[in-house]
Amino acid sequence: MSLYNDKRISWLKRVFTEGTRICLEKMVDDPYPVEPNTLGTVDHVDDAGTIHCNFDNGRSLGVIYGVDKFHIVREGE
Repeated sequence: MSLYNDKRISWLKRVFTEGTRICLEKMVDDPYPVEPNTLGTVDHVDDAGTIHCNFDNGRSLGVIYGVDKFHIVREGE
């Protein structure tokens, strides 16, 4: 089950392309969250709209747009 409709999932796939860098601010409702301020690289967005990332601390986990708090890191930040 997805939180998003097809239009929103298409938008997520366009915005969060493979290689996009993000900074995780806070994970909600995860028993083993990635620590705040951890940087990661988007691997892919699945058909449910989950943004799967490989974090710099070695963890791989999906984040949920609009639930988890994160932002795209632009070059030079």
